[in-house]
Amino acid sequence: MRKVIGIGETILDILFRGGQPTAAVPGGSVYNAMISLGRMGANVVFISETGNDKVGEMIREDMRKNGVSTEYVNVFPDGKSPVSLAFLNEKCDAEYVFYKDYPRQRLDVTLPEITADDIVMMGSYFALNPVLREKVKELLDKARNAGAIVYYDINFRSTHADEAIRLMPTILENFEYTDILRGSTEDFFNMFKTSDPAAVYKKHVAFYCSNFICTDAEKDISLYTNNVTKKYPVDALEAVSTVGAGDNFNAGVVFGLLKYRVRRNDLAELGESDWDAIIRCGKDFSADVCKSLSNSVSEAFAASYK
Repeated sequence: MRKVIGIGETILDILFRGGQPTAAVPGGSVYNAMISLGRMGANVVFISETGNDKVGEMIREDMRKNGVSTEYVNVFPDGKSPVSLAFLNEKCDAEYVFYKDYPRQRLDVTLPEITADDIVMMGSYFALNPVLREKVKELLDKARNAGAIVYYDINFRSTHADEAIRLMPTILENFEYTDILRGSTEDFFNMFKTSDPAAVYKKHVAFYCSNFICTDAEKDISLYTNNVTKKYPVDALEAVSTVGAGDNFNAGVVFGLLKYRVRRNDLAELGESDWDAIIRCGKDFSADVCKSLSNSVSEAFAASYK
């Protein structure tokens, strides 16, 4: 059975609405996608770290409950599991404040085995952090040597915009390892000072990675590949929270790759109808997660969608 191998941070998201806390849910960009894929019955492995504390145990228990192995989670004895405060505005979009206390030694784990056509997911500052770079690059080299598909969600927040020039060599190195690149118009503005998907693909992405998906909140999704250029409208909905929308779009795309048995060597040949089906999965996952305060798709959605 093909594996989905994620690498990223774990965090406890405390959601505020109207100045009052309304929910506390385990999260993290890649983590949210892993939980959704675990609920869908995929063979999921997650490489991460937590503190040896109450928050860390909540996160690890959430993984176990949803079929995500904790074998490759480093439980560090010093420091604390990170927490974020997510303040939801009237559009249900979040503004974040992060609290982190990591130890000096990070991500002290042995990496899982990777085989051909497994899918490796990475994203956010975690994939760029100089402290973690050696381990991330080790995983990417294993993925390349095995013939796995690498899916990269840039998720480059404005808090790191002033680091874009310094991080650019690592960003472009990640692009080189990547088979499917996903980002938002906001990410690309923070990195390249342009949010036009066509310009981003032509000037910054196509040389390194041929398959590019750009999202733009409630506006159209843009797809660029060697064979297909297409816009996909986003269906209107009443959102409760958009915190996990992008993360679960990623989970849906990866689920689509599994569902339609897309192997790494197939990517270059995918046509419009293939991408239509894959992007539809991404849209469906994203829409479901916006209907609740959860960071991952509901168990009811997972049961019916399978």
